[in-house]
Amino acid sequence: MTSNTHYDVIIIGAGSVGTPTALYLARAGYQVLVLDFGASVGQGSNKKAIGGIRATHSDPAKVRLCQRSIEIFSTWKETYGDDIEWYQGGYCFVAYRDREEKILKDLCEKQRKDYHLNINWYDSLDLLKMIPDLNPNGLIGGTFSPEDGSISPLLAVHSFYTNAHQAGAKFQFHEPVKSLIIENGKVIGVTTPQGTYYADIIINAGGPWSREVGAMGGVNIEVHPDSHEAAITEGVAHFLDPMIVDIRPAEGSSNFYFYQHLTGQIIFCITPNPPAWGMDQRETSNFLPMVTRRMLEVMPKLKNIRVRRTWRGLYPMTPDGFPIIGWAREVDNFLQVTGMCGQGLMLGPGTAELVVRIVQGNTTPEDEEILSITSPYRDFGGQEMLK
Repeated sequence: MTSNTHYDVIIIGAGSVGTPTALYLARAGYQVLVLDFGASVGQGSNKKAIGGIRATHSDPAKVRLCQRSIEIFSTWKETYGDDIEWYQGGYCFVAYRDREEKILKDLCEKQRKDYHLNINWYDSLDLLKMIPDLNPNGLIGGTFSPEDGSISPLLAVHSFYTNAHQAGAKFQFHEPVKSLIIENGKVIGVTTPQGTYYADIIINAGGPWSREVGAMGGVNIEVHPDSHEAAITEGVAHFLDPMIVDIRPAEGSSNFYFYQHLTGQIIFCITPNPPAWGMDQRETSNFLPMVTRRMLEVMPKLKNIRVRRTWRGLYPMTPDGFPIIGWAREVDNFLQVTGMCGQGLMLGPGTAELVVRIVQGNTTPEDEEILSITSPYRDFGGQEMLK
């Protein structure tokens, strides 16, 4: 048993958010301990991610956090020397119906005007020049954002981990947090099956499990896990640059998306409708027939590529699709950094830098706008349009 060990910050969760947060806090001079139930880094939702990275969202909080993440990912190899398979292939949201055309055009105007994103609408002929393998039948057009891209989730989180470790952060695995220690209205530590640890600040980066972590401190965290399935094909010669996203709802799904990873495989995922609430990560028999039918409608060329593996992971969803970032009011020193809605990988580095400024008490006016949107105590009445 370990006891009476004190740190500046304890982070609960070594995933897409907790691990980069450990890196940036350690580099800022904080003594950091990361606790996770898994056997190693990224064993929760991170290893189930498909790797897409985009700033093309519908609100300023996610846009700005992801813009910073893209800056970090795109220079990662030069900065840290690790290849995380960053590929700037862009994102393309296609429209085959008037409804999606209006949604994407209206959002594109807002993204360009309000957030200064590099994104444009292209009519079908111009879009087919860029992505010739799209099905031209019924294609109206789509948006394309060339600065978005993709990475390897496993390589990225491992690089976060090794660099955080080198910066002095300590990671302990197979250590699920069982309770929080609260004295005089402040969270001062945590207990695990292996010991007791104390800190000035406790960060809840538990992803799908963060609701349970919050409850340990009497905090209601509006995060509910939703199971999403994904798959990967054999590797083939490169022919597709951007992530293709189709936001048309259909029976069993509200949207789907796919892209060709830098290493040649096609990776794809679907958003279930109705949502698959709960912690069940068993694969289903209806996923592949459903998603492949939709994919072939958009890109018939995919029909002869063989699927190698499918899996199912948890999206920590909030009611409005925006993350939760902010201090708890019920107890002091308890920071919530969770509810990334399946986008923790792309939000992770930008969020981690924001957390450092929060801990330092050095937030900017732009940070305060982000924190007003991501507050754990907002009314959750809005709705992210591209969640």
